[in-house]
Amino acid sequence: MAEGATAKAGGGSEPALRIEGQGGVLRLVLDRPAQRNALSAELLGALEAALRDAARDPAVRAIVIAGNGPAFSAGHDLREIANGSSADTDEVFRRCSIVMQLLHEVPQPTVARVHGIATAAGCQLVAACDLAVAAASATFATPGVRIGLFCSTPAVPLVRAIGRKRALEMLFTGAPIDARTALEWGLVNRVVPDVELDRSIDELVAPILAASAHAVALGKQTFYRQVDRPEHEAYEVASETMCVNAADDDAHEGIAAFLGKRSPTWKRR
Repeated sequence: MAEGATAKAGGGSEPALRIEGQGGVLRLVLDRPAQRNALSAELLGALEAALRDAARDPAVRAIVIAGNGPAFSAGHDLREIANGSSADTDEVFRRCSIVMQLLHEVPQPTVARVHGIATAAGCQLVAACDLAVAAASATFATPGVRIGLFCSTPAVPLVRAIGRKRALEMLFTGAPIDARTALEWGLVNRVVPDVELDRSIDELVAPILAASAHAVALGKQTFYRQVDRPEHEAYEVASETMCVNAADDDAHEGIAAFLGKRSPTWKRR
């Protein structure tokens, strides 16, 4: 996307997703504020398309997922599920799973900018992002059990982020946790005063923008390839990547710059 550009994605009368590009950062803003940014099929489709486009765009160095209005995301659109056919519901959950996996598969780091509530699939979206920064007033929950729709798909990234006992407590009880608890449990990286949320996002992303895009992409891919493997297999995967990385032009330039006490000039920006 062109520098400073803004676009809208979504086929309805109101755009489901706002897409903004500035300084190497792509902001994907969930834009259904009246519905607390519920993840409709339309919005999930727009997110999928935007992530696929970003993966092919060398100008995009980091992706921030945010929400417009009073909430980050209240999860799936329950009216859509209640009124849709079985095939429609299957399609919503299929699209959602694709989006959550794309957050790991795109080469750029993905960052959730969380304010207000992040519940059910909204909490899933936070857990699925590589990084997350929360406003102090944010709350997180997987309350599906309370309406007879257990949060099974949100559980997938949630348990990988916070562990079994804590994930099951959230899933079984549906009780919300506050931002400080989310930080303690590892669901988010930082908690900041609400007014400092954007500044904190900028501070977190700045070192990523300054690094070699190739090294970051290679490292992210390898991280997810090794993280759930047994230790000896993980070392095989990581060692192979280290050898490939060390032979790359950006690694040569970075080492030379470090030894020469100068700033690197990346070949693959």
